Amino acid sequence: MTARTVVRMTSLFDPITLRGTTFHNRAWLAPMCQYSATDGVPGDWHLVHLGARAAGGFGLLLAEATAVVPEGRISPQDTGLWNDEQVAAWRRITAFVHARGTHVGVQLAHAGRKASTYRPFAASSGSVPAADGGWGTVGPSDLAFPGYAAPSAMTADDIAAVPGQFAAAARRALAAGFDTVELHAAHGYLLHQFLSPLSNQRDDEYGGSAENRARLLVETADAVRAAWPDERPLLVRVSATDWLDGGLVVDDVAQVVKELAGHGVDLVDVSTGGNALAPIPVGPGYQVAAAAEVRATSGLPVAAVGMLDDPHLAQRILADGEADAVLVGRGALRDPSWPLRAAHDLGVAAPALDVVEPTADVAPATTTGWQPQYARGAWH
Repeated sequence: MTARTVVRMTSLFDPITLRGTTFHNRAWLAPMCQYSATDGVPGDWHLVHLGARAAGGFGLLLAEATAVVPEGRISPQDTGLWNDEQVAAWRRITAFVHARGTHVGVQLAHAGRKASTYRPFAASSGSVPAADGGWGTVGPSDLAFPGYAAPSAMTADDIAAVPGQFAAAARRALAAGFDTVELHAAHGYLLHQFLSPLSNQRDDEYGGSAENRARLLVETADAVRAAWPDERPLLVRVSATDWLDGGLVVDDVAQVVKELAGHGVDLVDVSTGGNALAPIPVGPGYQVAAAAEVRATSGLPVAAVGMLDDPHLAQRILADGEADAVLVGRGALRDPSWPLRAAHDLGVAAPALDVVEPTADVAPATTTGWQPQYARGAWH
């Protein structure tokens, strides 16, 4: 009789190693803008927001879209990494997260033509005028995003500066204690604007062909990889489709990701949309098929995202090989301890966290993954 080979399914609570960094599980916090910074400096809100999810058992926290230059902010209240004051403020937060036994990364971003907008919960909407603290925006072409002010088309010098801006922010991210950085090339922000023919009508080496439209993203990945330690992973978020005729489709983006695999990128976070107003069939797992296609075409690990609040759905995605990690966003806003609840619902033991020696405000984790101050709240 021939012995039957048993292949173990990937679990939400299996570790995953990228370069020299091992994340203790595959339940990751999605980057979500808080629109609560002053002059790009994160404060107590960010400490509590990320600190609570660190205590809640996530294997990686990705901090919100953080601008590499002041004019790259989505709103005047966005966080940044263009000066030393911001580095010091972020370091306080990363130190707390590390003391809870988890890893933390930051999403580096430039909003391009979608910069200088009112935060979502402001009384006004659209572009912020200069009188209210706004600024002029830039993009690959002078095409406006619907409802926003038209940007200035970037000059050759403007474009040439972008990779260095991201690289400088990556060096500050290292000084701030981040374990990984993610380049934001999704949701209609600058790097996505260059990728998409809906927003890029240039006729130079950064426009026209798919190769040309991907050039700035590839150059930025190269610059950041050169500035970022070799043992630490580099992530990229992409929008796999624009959901409109004439825009990006999944195969286009999968080919770009395949190229990024040769430029030091270690995992791609696959989202969709954001570069145009489009009908998007939103529902649980609606972006997973795109993540699976990008994974199959590129050979890179991917993270899936988009209404993955159900632990059983998250587990199935990993078990079926459609993604290598799962990002939880709104579900984590509702439940900062989502991974611990997921472990309970799936009937698995959340791993112990490797935290620092206890002090007055830092205590070791329990064997269930719960911080001991909260262990009484575990489900039984």
